[in-house]
Amino acid sequence: MTHYDPNNDPERRETIITETVVSPAHVTETVETVVVRESNTGWWIAGILGGVVLIAVFWILFARGPDTQTDEALLEAQMDAAAAQAQADSALIQGQVAGAQASVDIARADAARSQADAIRAASEARAAEARASTPVVIEREVQVPAPSGGVAVVTPTSPQN
Repeated sequence: MTHYDPNNDPERRETIITETVVSPAHVTETVETVVVRESNTGWWIAGILGGVVLIAVFWILFARGPDTQTDEALLEAQMDAAAAQAQADSALIQGQVAGAQASVDIARADAARSQADAIRAASEARAAEARASTPVVIEREVQVPAPSGGVAVVTPTSPQN
């Protein structure tokens, strides 16, 4: 921002004096005059650029009308996403059912194995009991038919039936 003061010169001049010493007997002075002018050009450029940006923002915000193709595409994408989610849920449920069925099969196999172990243990127990008990001898008299000669002869070499 600038201000105008009528008491000041519109073109401000600054004088700069520099001394250059070449030797002790020889000194050179240089006089420079700089003219300083104040300008508002930068502010004008910034203001115009800001206005263009505001106009572009308003154009983008308010120039877009309802886009039916975009709405239809969004609706279709939502339907596809819902169908994919339903498939994922169905696959998850099927996986859980398969897991439960596998658990039931494992439990049945464990039960069958336990039952077979129990039957084997009972059989071994009966066999051990049979081995441990004293044998039972049943005696009875049996009439052996005599050969035609009337007397039966038993020899160690004769076959026994």
